[in-house]
Amino acid sequence: MFAARTPENRIPIRLLQAIDVCYARIYHQVIITKPCRVPRYGPGIVVSNHISSLDPLLIQSVCPRLITWMMAKEYFGNPILDWVFNTVGVIPVERSGKDLASTRAAMRALADGRVLGIFPEGRISETPQLLKFHTGAAMMALKTQSPVYPVYIHGTQMGQGMLQALLHRNRCELIFGAPISFAPDETAQAATERIRQAIEALRCEARYGIVEKNSRIPPFAPGYPQGTIRTEYAEKLKKQ
Repeated sequence: MFAARTPENRIPIRLLQAIDVCYARIYHQVIITKPCRVPRYGPGIVVSNHISSLDPLLIQSVCPRLITWMMAKEYFGNPILDWVFNTVGVIPVERSGKDLASTRAAMRALADGRVLGIFPEGRISETPQLLKFHTGAAMMALKTQSPVYPVYIHGTQMGQGMLQALLHRNRCELIFGAPISFAPDETAQAATERIRQAIEALRCEARYGIVEKNSRIPPFAPGYPQGTIRTEYAEKLKKQ
């Protein structure tokens, strides 16, 4: 049912995805510590911490499904960007208060079997610490019974302005966690806390190297040659 409605085969989207892969994976250096777990078909919600304007591009570059991002309205207004946003189905969000129109659009996307992208912190964080999470992602997951796919992103783009992050070459690491499902009677607050804990666990993996057995450290990690097992790097970090 959902296969017929997936937009990934549209030519403009395939072209934009190819450009994004070249820009994010070649111009910028993206290291995937744990691969994307979004399934080929069906609805889902990708949730991530938020450290720069590059985040949607970097996450999309390693996800085979088109992600329908919820994005602040202030990013709209440029004719070229507006065309890109409209082509990939970005949902504009009014950050001044509850935006029922954007919520309804997001729910329709999930009902159509799309993958929704949300930054629960609601704004860019200037430190590696997670900010308080809003309950919107959890509420939509509960109402639609869509699984949530947590992601943690960190890299050299943190603390940069939009133009600087877009133009300067950056290196980042992406860690995808296991999908989260919720019981129908679970509260939005409890679900939000579970999402936050999942991303916090991924943050700890990124910081201390506590990852899957065969995961490898980024080739730019100081003091180790490319291909060194990341758990060895973790031991060095713990001694610092």
